[in-house]
Amino acid sequence: MPVTIGDVARKAGVGRGTVSRVLNNKPNVDPETRARVQAVIDELDFVPSAAARRLSMGRSMTVGVVVPFLTRPSVVERLRGIEFSLVGLGLDMITMNVESAERRDAVLRTIARPERIDGLILMSIAPHEEELTRIQATGLPLVLLDAHHRSVPRVVMDDVDGGRIAAKHLLELGHRSLGFIGDVPRPGFGFASSRLRLRGVEEALRDEGLAIRSEHLGLTEHARQNARHSAEAILARPDRPTAIVCASDTEAIGVLEAAASLGLAVPGDVSVIGYDDVEAADFVGLTTVRQPLTESGERAVARLAALIEGHDEGPLREVMPVSLVVRRTTGRPPTA
Repeated sequence: MPVTIGDVARKAGVGRGTVSRVLNNKPNVDPETRARVQAVIDELDFVPSAAARRLSMGRSMTVGVVVPFLTRPSVVERLRGIEFSLVGLGLDMITMNVESAERRDAVLRTIARPERIDGLILMSIAPHEEELTRIQATGLPLVLLDAHHRSVPRVVMDDVDGGRIAAKHLLELGHRSLGFIGDVPRPGFGFASSRLRLRGVEEALRDEGLAIRSEHLGLTEHARQNARHSAEAILARPDRPTAIVCASDTEAIGVLEAAASLGLAVPGDVSVIGYDDVEAADFVGLTTVRQPLTESGERAVARLAALIEGHDEGPLREVMPVSLVVRRTTGRPPTA
């Protein structure tokens, strides 16, 4: 039969409550008693059941994470950081994937249940005011990751600066005609990253008296194939841009495919720069703007854990830096 908390208590000569306090690292246990109980736990190889631990802690020991489009590489990397940190804290995770506005609304309407979860992370999804009011009324700690709301603790990247960094790299190489491939706005989701990255590109160009021509701007549903089709239309033009900035590495790979289909050399005929620095970017030699995806997931958990424990002192808006990773898809523009 499996060892129980009662077995540990009897062998250590203490009450079950004392064993529970040792297991949960509570401070009100005499050091000598703590050492004796821990020795018995180790001797009997006692592992408390998850249900018993939740009961003794008065918590669910579970965190809810709502993510859009779970299979996207950047989402997977952020989720990896979240899971790694939660495991280290002995917490479980409930992941809710949303891929439609209706599903998003339904999940945010029902996810905030303190009897099921101790805290909530919303990735790339900002709550509407009535949704936030409903969540806050439950007292459930909430952290946003890669999403914005002025009154909620959040871990974000400087997407405007990321777009600016990408454009400045190309400008320094001598490019004066830039295109952009990004995401069409998704009603109901409020995704901001692609729009903010485009703003950064436009600001860098404006400083040089330049602008993206409307025919060099491709906004589509986020997918490699969609980016490819959009880029093929742009790159087939006789006045094609000499470089294209993409809102993600996935879209940048679509642009590389478009260039290959048109017989264009990269970077000889057109330079391409992505965003995220996921694993595939290194594999294809893609120049990209790196955002700390895994680390941002870890930071979101750290903020949420502090909120759950009641001692979070971080800023409402925690901004993580982005950086340029130069590989082989960017170079000087072709000579006339």
